[in-house]
Amino acid sequence: MINKRPGTTILFTVLILIPVLSSYSQSPDYSKIFGNDWQKALDFVEENNHWMKPALIRQNVPWSTAVAVVFPELVRYSALRDKMEITLLKTLYRNLGNDYADFSVGPFQIKPSFAERMIEECRGTRTGRLFRSRDQFRNDYQFRAYIISELEDPVKEFNFVIAFLKICEKRFRLKNEEDSLRIKFLAAAYNTGFWKSEDEIRIMSEKKFFNTKLIKTENYPYADVSLFWYNLYHQPVIK
Repeated sequence: MINKRPGTTILFTVLILIPVLSSYSQSPDYSKIFGNDWQKALDFVEENNHWMKPALIRQNVPWSTAVAVVFPELVRYSALRDKMEITLLKTLYRNLGNDYADFSVGPFQIKPSFAERMIEECRGTRTGRLFRSRDQFRNDYQFRAYIISELEDPVKEFNFVIAFLKICEKRFRLKNEEDSLRIKFLAAAYNTGFWKSEDEIRIMSEKKFFNTKLIKTENYPYADVSLFWYNLYHQPVIK
C-alpha cells in the first residue's frame, strides 16, 4: 500500500472542489447585463412601494416574494414600453377574445388570458373580491374591456400579482421549501402558467427564455433573474 502524504490528499480535494465552488460564484450579474433597464425597474419599485406594500400586507403576502416574482417583467417593460404598439391587439381582444390576441399589458406584463384564469380561479375566495366576475357583465365584450382597463392600471394590475401568489399558496406546497427553490418555482409559474403541473413548472424554471429585446438575442432563465433580485434585496419583514 502506498502511503500518501496529508498535504497531497488536501491538495487533491481542493482541486476537485474548485470547479464545483466556482459554478456557484459565476452566476451572471443581471444588474449589469440589463443595465439601465434594471435601474428603471428598481426605480419603479421604489416609487410605487407606498401602495404596493400596503396592498401586500392586506393580503398577507411577503413583499420580497411578490417583487422578486415580477421583477424580470419590470425590467422587460422598462426595455420595451417605448417600442410596443398594442392598440390593434387590444381591439382584437375586446372584440374576438384571447384566441385572436393575447399580449402582455402594463408594468407587470400580464396577459388577458392569464387574468381571466385568475379571476375564475379566485371566485368565492377573499382574494376574489378584488375583481368583478364575468357574469357581472352583459356580454363578453364588456368583460374583456374590463380586463384591459384593470391591466392598464398598475395598482389594479398588481391585484392580479397578489391573486397569483395566493393561488400558488393554495395549489402547491411551498411553505417548507428553502427560499431559493420557492422563489424560482413561483417565478417560473408566473412566467409559464400556474395551471401547469408542479413538475412542468420546475422544469421550466431552468429554461432560458427571458430577454428584453424585440430581436433574437441571448436568453436567460426568468427564475434566475428573480432569484438574483431576491438575493440582493430580500426584506424579511414587510415594513
